[in-house]
Amino acid sequence: MIEIRDLNIRLLDFTLSDINLGIAENEFFILMGPTGAGKTVLMEAIAGLVPIKSGKIFIREKDITRLPPEKRDISIVYQDYALFPHLTVFENITYGLHFHRIDTAQAEERLNRLFDVLNISHLRERLPAKLSGGEKQRVALARALIVDPSVLLLDEPLSALDPGFREDVRNALKTLHQSSSATFLMVTHDFAEALSLAERAAVINKGIIEQIGDMKEIFEKPNSPFVADFVGMKNLFKSSSSGTHAMVSGLRIETGRTIDPSSHYVAIRPEDIVISRENISSSMRNNYSGIVTKIDNQGFYYEIDVRVKDVSFKGLITKGALIELGLKEGIPVYISFKASAVHVF
Repeated sequence: MIEIRDLNIRLLDFTLSDINLGIAENEFFILMGPTGAGKTVLMEAIAGLVPIKSGKIFIREKDITRLPPEKRDISIVYQDYALFPHLTVFENITYGLHFHRIDTAQAEERLNRLFDVLNISHLRERLPAKLSGGEKQRVALARALIVDPSVLLLDEPLSALDPGFREDVRNALKTLHQSSSATFLMVTHDFAEALSLAERAAVINKGIIEQIGDMKEIFEKPNSPFVADFVGMKNLFKSSSSGTHAMVSGLRIETGRTIDPSSHYVAIRPEDIVISRENISSSMRNNYSGIVTKIDNQGFYYEIDVRVKDVSFKGLITKGALIELGLKEGIPVYISFKASAVHVF
């Protein structure tokens, strides 16, 4: 559906380098990365809004690299909504129909479906100034989809919303995708957001795509220190290898498989680390004694730092577990984790 080949872009002191990416028909694909990574630049290149130094962009096998934006059959939704302030909700949504030859009955049917799916029928005659952030975003989505584009580009559509509105719009995005034939490409810096919406994603950093794959694969098997850190692998260590063991500052960690000599890092997700006050007997092949050095309230969970020799591990526990274990800084504890929880790369 969307195919990007050897794309290079230079904008002042920022470059996108050798971007190769394929997105399937009707897929909901996520482009992730921190602020300034190049996510929006790549999205705008697909839309035809930034100049390309070299490379090709195809949609449904058609080369659109040099086509003007209005000829690409692409709609784009920005995080600031970009609604016309002097037009009503109805007028904002139907504005794009003036530039597309769409049968009147078909347009009316599409409009009614969008009003229904996005639950905005009651807003029909309101001006944008009278809308909440979540309502504005739903109107912007309806305006983008009313013209039935082949591709819908979403530039961090949830980042400016309060938590309650964010969940509403996220659910609306899922429903819209299921009921639409369009391919969705959304950029975000929020990995948790990406997990809830897409099955596949790419991670970009400093204009270079670091990893492409299923969300589960990126989450559990990052292929670089940057991706590991981005997806929350907070236990990330440089290592050497000896058979099935990784050596981290003199600490021996069992991985359960022979380690490729070219691997130089190990990573363990904090939720895979079990913290206890006693040395529990279990099937977990990594078990160490340590000292609690820090307890950080993360809202629903507490992040616990435990120092084992010269290595500091991070684990996550609930408030109930914190109270039950009686954890405080400076007390001795044990940590355990499975060999299968150790990712080596």
